[in-house]
Amino acid sequence: MSNPATLTERPVRAEPEQKNKESQTAAIFKRLLKNKAAVLGGIVLIVLVIAAILAPVIAPYDYAKMDPVNKFLGPCAEHIFGTDEYGRDIFSRVLYGARYSLTLGICASLISTVIGVIIGAVAGYFGGRVDYLLMRFLDIFQAIPITLMTICISTALGNGLFNTILAMGIGGMAGPVRLLRAAIMGLRTQEYLEASTAINCSKAKIIFKHILPNAISPVIVFSTMSIGMVIMGAAGLSFLGLGVQPPTPEWGAMLVSGTNYLQHYPHMVMFPGAMIAITVLAANMFGDGLRDAMDPKLKD
Repeated sequence: MSNPATLTERPVRAEPEQKNKESQTAAIFKRLLKNKAAVLGGIVLIVLVIAAILAPVIAPYDYAKMDPVNKFLGPCAEHIFGTDEYGRDIFSRVLYGARYSLTLGICASLISTVIGVIIGAVAGYFGGRVDYLLMRFLDIFQAIPITLMTICISTALGNGLFNTILAMGIGGMAGPVRLLRAAIMGLRTQEYLEASTAINCSKAKIIFKHILPNAISPVIVFSTMSIGMVIMGAAGLSFLGLGVQPPTPEWGAMLVSGTNYLQHYPHMVMFPGAMIAITVLAANMFGDGLRDAMDPKLKD
């Protein structure tokens, strides 16, 4: 008779647990909507993503089409952002550049998060010698300034969008590792984890089903805010001759090509620079709001 009783108890326990998770998600969403700065930042990011997707429809010109007759034009009716040294329409290049810059920022942040989650989860859950070895490796990794690290990785891998994504992703993995490790170490003594161990749940199931859902919040916030930092870092690599190179219409690469004409044609730098600043600001505003929504106790 014990087996039927066990079978009837499981659905009863699962339903309140599912409702509790849904109510927590709804509460986070409501708190996020109350933060006007976060909502504004989210709207700006959504608009940028939509503009990047619809760039072939919105852009009035081919971003690679050269027109030497109309080079160095300032903002006008035909070219609202002006043209560059080859007569290419800067507005069209900024729209297409959103594809490259946002892809770079989002993908590099995802790579950092995935690597950080794996290493942080293993170090935080197993502890002991495993934790010691992984943290000492991370200490050595962090002893090298992140800018120098990304420069070394980018130099080793070579130029290009994909290699820049890998360089920025690997260079930024330390933050998620330490955040998740600290969160998991605070959960290791919880009763539900001891119960999971007592009923012989596999270590992988304990980590991914019971620990990560309760410890991942700070990592999500960090990853959201790092998108802007990655875009700025990639622009810095372009200035050093690494990363995405002209004529690819990535915002950082556009800044590099425009600096040679900054004194006489500032519009070549002004518009891609403004897009970088707007994107970074929007990502930070949304990340701050998400942090406050997921953990209201952290709000100043």
